[in-house]
Amino acid sequence: MQGRRVLVGIGGGIAAYKVCEVISSLAKSGVEVRAILTQSAQQFITPLTISTLCRHPACTDQDFWQPTHARPLHIELGEWAEVLVIAPLTANTLAKLVYGLADNLLTNTVLASTCPALLAPAMNTDMWEQQTVQRNWTQLQSDPRYHPVGPGAGMLACDRIGTGRMAEPAEILSCIDSLLHTKGQRDLAGKHLLISTGGTREHLDPVRFIGNPSTGKMGIALAQAATHRGASVTLVHGPVEPGLLASLATVRAIPVVSAAEMRQALLEYFPHADWTIMAAAVADVSPAHYSSAKLPKAALPAMLPLEPVPDIAAELGSLKRPHQKVIGFAAQTGDIVTPALEKLLRKKLDAIAANPIDQPDSGFGSDTNQAVFLDSQGRQRAIGPCSKLQMAHQLLDFIQSV
Repeated sequence: MQGRRVLVGIGGGIAAYKVCEVISSLAKSGVEVRAILTQSAQQFITPLTISTLCRHPACTDQDFWQPTHARPLHIELGEWAEVLVIAPLTANTLAKLVYGLADNLLTNTVLASTCPALLAPAMNTDMWEQQTVQRNWTQLQSDPRYHPVGPGAGMLACDRIGTGRMAEPAEILSCIDSLLHTKGQRDLAGKHLLISTGGTREHLDPVRFIGNPSTGKMGIALAQAATHRGASVTLVHGPVEPGLLASLATVRAIPVVSAAEMRQALLEYFPHADWTIMAAAVADVSPAHYSSAKLPKAALPAMLPLEPVPDIAAELGSLKRPHQKVIGFAAQTGDIVTPALEKLLRKKLDAIAANPIDQPDSGFGSDTNQAVFLDSQGRQRAIGPCSKLQMAHQLLDFIQSV
């Protein structure tokens, strides 16, 4: 993210306070951030606050009309930005964008730029549900330059419960990250991706199970990256923290617990998938006997009889049709390439991502990851430590070339 350029336009609404976290996070990650405040935005948040967080002076309409720049300010800002973010997007600015109006610095800059624009609307529920606002929102999304995020539902600042909450900073940041990678291209439009994630639990009784430390973050990042690139996604996931799924409003999420349930769900949706990415940490064995009542401690067997669970990736690899691709993951220690390559060939996969889970900030539970991608043609690509969303995009790039 070092040196990337993001321009943030701030509209007039109470949700403007959330933009502070977005700008601060971007700046801390090395992104160069500039900001434009509309006149109404300054009623909610000050240019001094934004300037401090950006590490650069915030721009206002007062700057727009001052002949203090070598080039027109809106042209300079529009050409500088790699991604333009408007948050909060008000009903007023939305209407101006639809009709190409330019009566302030922000809207002039929008017309003077060609970079992808991320729009995060926020307003009262009754305002959001007006037919005119919905018509404008629908029409604007038909322009491939504009990328929507939110709004969400919940308690609003006006005490109304409903739709109109601006997307949370974490969701906005992930969309910005994706746009910087894709430059706004929806290159997976028309594709259906089936993704598995999270760990499975093989229960001995209602309270005890064989499991693993998978949190599902990698598969969720893959689902985010794929939807940001225009794909439709079905996500089959083991037990994960509910908050991790909050940003996947357009994803069909299928919760499962055991390997058997995951297999059943994947087999159901597999015929409709173009790509299937097996990022889940599926159990290899399960207890041979299940007790429907909790076993007393004294009744626990000294040696637990186990039985293998079906190899889902191998089954899907044998079922795939010519237009389908099946991609696996291999969590390894030590030499990660040799066992991953063996798994790739044995299970008839098209590609595999080998993760070194014995390295710092990599693998289970981490927000970052690293890997070696391999395909069935013998190609390898090493991916250094990065966020799981960035790795997801790089894996999707790799799959396209398989």
